[in-house]
Amino acid sequence: MNRREFLAAFGGAVAAPFASIVASVGSQASTGRRVVVLWPRDRVVASFVIDDSTCLVNMGHFCMPQFAEAWPKRSEYQKPWWEWPREIPDSFVEQFLDFCEEFDVRGKYSVVPYPALVGWLDRELPGWPRSALRRSLQLVRDRVLERFDIHPEMLTHTRVVDIRTGRPLEPVSSATMENSFPQERKSVDELAAYIAYSLRILRNCELPCEGITTPGGFGNRVKSELSLAVQHAVTDVFAAEIPHYFKYIVGGDRLPEPKLEHVSRDASGQYRLTVNVPAGTGDWFGGWNGDRKPEPDRYCTVDGTGGRMVEMIERGGPAIMFCHWPGLYSHGALAGFHAFQRVIRTLAQKYGSRLHWMKMSAIARYAAARELTAIEVREDRIVLNAPFACPEFTVRLTGPPPASVVLHAGGTQRPLRRVQDRRQLEPGTWLPAADGNLVCFDLPKGKSHLELGPA
Repeated sequence: MNRREFLAAFGGAVAAPFASIVASVGSQASTGRRVVVLWPRDRVVASFVIDDSTCLVNMGHFCMPQFAEAWPKRSEYQKPWWEWPREIPDSFVEQFLDFCEEFDVRGKYSVVPYPALVGWLDRELPGWPRSALRRSLQLVRDRVLERFDIHPEMLTHTRVVDIRTGRPLEPVSSATMENSFPQERKSVDELAAYIAYSLRILRNCELPCEGITTPGGFGNRVKSELSLAVQHAVTDVFAAEIPHYFKYIVGGDRLPEPKLEHVSRDASGQYRLTVNVPAGTGDWFGGWNGDRKPEPDRYCTVDGTGGRMVEMIERGGPAIMFCHWPGLYSHGALAGFHAFQRVIRTLAQKYGSRLHWMKMSAIARYAAARELTAIEVREDRIVLNAPFACPEFTVRLTGPPPASVVLHAGGTQRPLRRVQDRRQLEPGTWLPAADGNLVCFDLPKGKSHLELGPA
């Protein structure tokens, strides 16, 4: 097992889904009409989660000796790291992004702020000219952010740092490594302070964050406190409306559905919450250090008939795949990347527009809106009261097709366009279908309603 597969086996209770893919949240009027909230555009949500990425630094090369010092008896860490490249160049980042743009792949991309103690991304990266670091950060701002949420994967991904001094804790042991920290109870405030320290470095780099990724087993002994600490830190540093985090992988017969945690309302009625967004696969492209042989068939077979991604898609999703950045680079051989390309091409050929690739933050927002929006069914309208705005909000209305659908919000009204095919469903449209009338619109925050014209 890798670290996250271990969490999937032994930490499953926290990552349990909060609702089925089709959640009935409405009431039923005398007409018998009912509202069911679907995923956006009635498609299968997909996302690609990348860990251990950062600017220039090959985390496999620099993490390995530090892990070996902390866990000297583990054979996993006794590998020839000195033979591996120290850099994953920006040219590979651009090659990866070019492919993702072609197939509209979106997800989450870590940027470790103080990668393996090599250097601070908002200051210097010893071994690289300052101009190279600046170009790398600009590439993240210009292109990575377009498709992927940026997360800190805590501060170093190796040693725990004393945030008062900026120095790593001594002595080196499992107790002072982020992957297994903390090994004693920590308060929400203590955890939030450490997370916020990492977030501020990325803020200094002009990289916005709405969530974080935990390095390995970070927070395993304080899971509830960790979730609340994420909420406090991301809200404090970036004023994020819907903080989220990635920590868990779910397997077996479970789907990686988001889970709302620590939901509360303040005196003004505004919701505060954390969204736990898990992945649904292991890392089968090349591993965290980039030396494993890719196993792309475990995601999707060549003929598209099997694999975990196919299983999740066929069940309605979400279909969230996971890997590590050094595994895609494969020490410059790009074996993991080529395997990834094959998987994506096969999925695109088989499913086409059925797949809807989304950033992790967009999945978290949709999950929060789906769960917390109050929906009331009346004779001629559907009344909504949403604590959060949500693009591409999609519902199924049972009952006979209306003559028209008009969205009323903020004193304005917008007629929705009737379409003839599910592939045409996009915000501002509706479709009469055999299984119900599908309506897709950008849900505004606050009160709004859908006016249903008499048939």
